[in-house]
Amino acid sequence: MIIENNIVKHYLKNVYFITGTAYAGKSTTVKMLADRYGMVFCGENYHTAVSDVVATPDIQPDLCYRKMLTDWKDFVTRSPEEYERWIYSSGREGAGFEVAELISIARDKKVIVDTNIPVDVLKEISEYNHVAVMLSPQSMSVERFFDRSDPEKQFILSVIDRCDNPEEVMDNYKRGLALINSQKHYDEFANSEFFTIVREDDGRDTREEVCNKIAKHFGLT
Repeated sequence: MIIENNIVKHYLKNVYFITGTAYAGKSTTVKMLADRYGMVFCGENYHTAVSDVVATPDIQPDLCYRKMLTDWKDFVTRSPEEYERWIYSSGREGAGFEVAELISIARDKKVIVDTNIPVDVLKEISEYNHVAVMLSPQSMSVERFFDRSDPEKQFILSVIDRCDNPEEVMDNYKRGLALINSQKHYDEFANSEFFTIVREDDGRDTREEVCNKIAKHFGLT
């Protein structure tokens, strides 16, 4: 069965999406907007509670990759090119789970989402004033990737530290991050024609400023 995009768009009319590159402030902004405006908070990978159970290797092979791992060292030692491919394929495979989850909770509530849904899909299922793109310089998205304390990133860091050659593995992993946040992908976001905010690497605390700009764009103020 195919559900047409105009139907999906109707059922997602209460959903606001934030997407973009790593270390651009997406997670922080989503949480701030949720708290400020009483919105349902959907943080990064919010759909995995369902997709981890429902996804099957024949239909969603990349979503199933992690649960089939026997050694997490294999995860951090993949080639940078394979890591890049896996990240973007997982986002596309997960889009259906995201949309289904959002439809189930957004009928009479405003929802704010840190999403991995590709921008070409967002154009089909949402409106300009319901999507914001947040970007950061590649140097920030790579070098500061592990500066955050969220459990997933700290777990990956611990796996790298347990490898026989942790410095080489970290260098390999960062090369993968560089590909994921390459100029090519940066430009795909920047040229998406969605409202875009670029994080500057100048040390300023811009959280309130960014939150206010996106709230205005979303029409929440």
